[in-house]
Amino acid sequence: MAANLTQDPHSVRSGNREKVLEVAIGREVRAFRKQQEITVAELAQLTGLSIGMLSKIENGNTSPSLTTLQSLADALSVPLTSFFRQFEERREAVHTKAGEGVELEREGTRANHQYNLLGHIGANGSGVIVEPYLITLTAKSDVFPTFQHGGIETIYMLEGEVDYRHGDQIYPLKPGDTLFFDADSPHGPERLVNLPARYISVISYPQTN
Repeated sequence: MAANLTQDPHSVRSGNREKVLEVAIGREVRAFRKQQEITVAELAQLTGLSIGMLSKIENGNTSPSLTTLQSLADALSVPLTSFFRQFEERREAVHTKAGEGVELEREGTRANHQYNLLGHIGANGSGVIVEPYLITLTAKSDVFPTFQHGGIETIYMLEGEVDYRHGDQIYPLKPGDTLFFDADSPHGPERLVNLPARYISVISYPQTN
């Protein structure tokens, strides 16, 4: 049964740069207002703007003038330029060529699980940290079904076969299989069925300031 997704993976942002700027400004205005625990009505009183106009600004539905932005900046006690922060923020990408992933010492390495980090972006506007790994298991690898950490993990099998435990359930994973789970529950390879085994593991968790 197909699930309804809340985000369209094929959607595109408006090609109109001005519209993207309006949305970025609106998000910053709302963030500063909520950070200072000011209601829309209170901000309207401080700036002399109508509640309707403030709602349009916060939702990115109008292009505020510099005079309006200055009024908002004064009321919120922030530099006017702070409203442009997200618009000007660099969006990064990491390209890792075949065989160039960084081999890491991680908890699983004590069980002879080879971890290659395929890319990493630190603090970012999404509020989420994502760690993609290529994990290789060989005849030297031990079973280790008790990994436990925060976040959500996705496993995609590339080669070999592994019986993978999550909580009190065991899932037979073969090439092309996917396992998506809450990583706070004990998990890991329960039985190494066909080696060598390789799989992609993507771990995501909230970014902390």
